[in-house]
Amino acid sequence: MSELTRRIIFAVIAAPASIGVIYYGDWALTIVLSVIAALGAWELFRMSRDTALPLEQAGILLAGLLPIAVHARRLGVYSLSMTAVVCMVLVLFASTIWLRGPVGRPLSSVAITAFGVMYAGLISYVYTLRYHPYAIGAAAGTALVMLPLLLTWSTDVGAYAFGRLFGKRKLIPSVSPGKTVAGAVGGLALTVVICLLYVRFILMPYAQLGLTLQGAILFGIVVSIAAQTGDLAESLLKREAGVKDSSRILPGHGGILDRFDSLLFVMPVSFLVLNHLLLPVPR
Repeated sequence: MSELTRRIIFAVIAAPASIGVIYYGDWALTIVLSVIAALGAWELFRMSRDTALPLEQAGILLAGLLPIAVHARRLGVYSLSMTAVVCMVLVLFASTIWLRGPVGRPLSSVAITAFGVMYAGLISYVYTLRYHPYAIGAAAGTALVMLPLLLTWSTDVGAYAFGRLFGKRKLIPSVSPGKTVAGAVGGLALTVVICLLYVRFILMPYAQLGLTLQGAILFGIVVSIAAQTGDLAESLLKREAGVKDSSRILPGHGGILDRFDSLLFVMPVSFLVLNHLLLPVPR
C-alpha cells in the first residue's frame, strides 16, 4: 500500500470521526485531546533526548492532564490557577535535582519539560472554543471549532498550490526549504476567501454567530499567519533534532506534531481573537 493511499484512508476515517467527537464534546473530546497532548509531548521529548534530558514521564502525564483540567474547570470542579502552574515548575525542578543531580542538566531538563507540557497542551483550546460562551448548543460549538480547522487546512492547500505554480523565492530556506513567499501569500489569500464564505453560509445560519466583513478578513489573516508560524516552528524543532517526522504514529502523516503543529498556534490565537470579534447574530 502506497503512502498516498494510507494518507487518504486515514483522512477518510479521521475526518468524520473528529467532527463527531467535537460535536459530542464533554468527556469524549476531553479524552481525545488528552491523548493528543500526551503523545505530542512524548514526540517533543523524544526529539530532545540527546540535548535536554527531559523528564519524560512527568511531562507526558502533565500534558495529558491539561485538557482534563480545562474540562474540570468548565464543570466547576477545579480551576487551574497560576499558583498551580508555578508549583508544577518547582516540582519538576526539585525532581530533577533529586533524581539526577547536577549532571542531569537540571535547568535545561526543567525548561524543555515545562515547554513540552505547555506546547502540547495548547490543543486544549479546541475544548475551550467548543464551549465558547456565545456558542449555544452542540451544533454552534462544532461550527465554531470547525472554522479555524478549515482555515488551517485552506492555508496548507493554498500554500501548496500557489507555491507549486508561482513559488520561486524561498520564504525561510534555513528552516523549511520547501516553503515559498508565493505559497505563503497564496495560502493567506485563500484562507481569507474561505473565512468569508464560511461565516456567511455556515456560521451565521447554523450557529447564530457572525463576524463583520472587516472582522472576517482580519480573522482569516491572523489564522493563516498563525498556521504558517506553527508549521515553521515545528520544522525548526525537527531540524534541530535532525529528524524528518516527529514520529510515525499516524499512517502516511508522520506524527502528532506533524499534523497538529499549525493548530497548536491557531487554536489559542483563534480563541483570543474571536473573544473580541465574534458577534451573536440577531434572531
